[in-house]
Order: sequence, then C-alpha cells, then structure tokens
Amino acid sequence: MATGRTHRPATRSRGIPEATVARLPLYLRALTALSERSVPTVSSEELAAAAGVNSAKLRKDFSYLGSYGTRGVGYDVEYLVYQISRELGLTQDWPVVIVGIGNLGAALANYGGFASRGFRVAALIDADPAVAGRPIAGMPVQHADQLEKIISDNGVSIGVIATPAGSAQQVCDRLVAAGVTSILNFAPTVLSVPEGVDVRKVDLSIELQILAFHEQRKAGEESAAAEAALEDAPTTSVGGVAAADRKGPDGDVPAVMPA
Repeated sequence: MATGRTHRPATRSRGIPEATVARLPLYLRALTALSERSVPTVSSEELAAAAGVNSAKLRKDFSYLGSYGTRGVGYDVEYLVYQISRELGLTQDWPVVIVGIGNLGAALANYGGFASRGFRVAALIDADPAVAGRPIAGMPVQHADQLEKIISDNGVSIGVIATPAGSAQQVCDRLVAAGVTSILNFAPTVLSVPEGVDVRKVDLSIELQILAFHEQRKAGEESAAAEAALEDAPTTSVGGVAAADRKGPDGDVPAVMPA
C-alpha cells in the first residue's frame, strides 16, 4: 500500500480552489451515509441539502472533478465516493503521529474514524516519562525523545499536535525538521512554519466564542422584537383619551376607577 511520504493528493495540481477542497469532506460524509443505506444515486439538490450547501455550488464544485451527473438520474453515489476519496488522497495509507497524550490526545487516539477514512495512527508520543509506555487505544505511548526516529521509520508526513500551547511551537519545529509537511494543531496557539508546510488549526474555544456571539445576537433580536411588539400594542383608552396620554401631576398614569 502506498504511504503518505511518496504520494500527495492531486487536488492542487488540478487547480481545484481551496474553498472547494474544504467542502469535499462534507460531500464525502453525506455520500458515505447514503452508501451505507445502499442508495444508488442522488440528485444534486438532495446531496446539497445533506451537505449543507446550495445545489449550484455543489454542481460547480463537482465540475472541477470532471463529474457532471446524469440528467434525470443524478450522481452515482459509489463512484462519487471513490472520486472524492481519490482527490482527497484517501485511497492510500496516511501514517499519522499524535504528539501530546493528555485528555485530548487520548481522545483522538481512541477515535475510531481515522482508519475508515484513510489515516493510520502510527505512533502516540508524549514528553512525560510517566505517560510513556502506558497503553492508549491498544498502542503504547512512546517518549518524545524518539520522535524523529518514529517519523523516519513510519514514513510520517502528517502530525497532530495536542500539547499545551507553551510547547506546541517546539514540537512543530521538530516535526517539520523530521520531514512532516502537514500539521493538525489543537494547541491554543498560532504556529510558525516554513513555506511548503500546511497547518490546519482546530481551536474549540474559538468555535464556542463564535457560537456565543450568535447566541447573543439572537437574544438581542428577540428582545428588540418583544419591545417592538409592546410599542405596537393598542393602548386602553378612558373617555376617548388614551391611557398613555392621561398622566398625573408627576407624569404617572393614574389608576382607572370604575364609574
């Protein structure tokens, strides 16, 4: 089986836009769900809805792959799964190392979705001697002193950093020097890498902050709508004069007494 060190995905050479590349995993996830249900074909509208995009954008994205579907029939699900997997480089074996086996690193190590998506966790690495040697997800954690040898022996080109922020850059530098060219960074810090090295950052706190912004905005809109409803509500009139206009000497609305 081919390894990640000798084969790279074809997306860049084919000139597929980065925005399209970012949506391909969404399409693949939706298509895989359809495949598991033995659905043979899918329309662009159905697939777009499942992936959370509009159908025009989906058709444009698929045109970069040379896939246009069949009028009146739609897209062949199995063929699209293969086609997108090939473009993403998932038809080959990608050995991955995870550095930093704390709670997050251990959770990543136990994630069962890597293997089914073309990724093989080749090693778990940590700098803490108390952690090294401990089995996680059936694999012994190796000490960070062996990082360069592990990368060389396994032909690793993708590294996952799940360390504290203070040590992330040092780990990144060692990974790059050892030949890693793609890094998935879970540490809450921005990494500096040379040209030719790709970094994808996953920051859960930032995602939560963005959600908090949307929640605050929705709460503000609901409050504004409630205030507008009160302003538009009809006022009770007494003797032909609106209650809001019948104010006492101190500006208060007097109580309405029965006749």
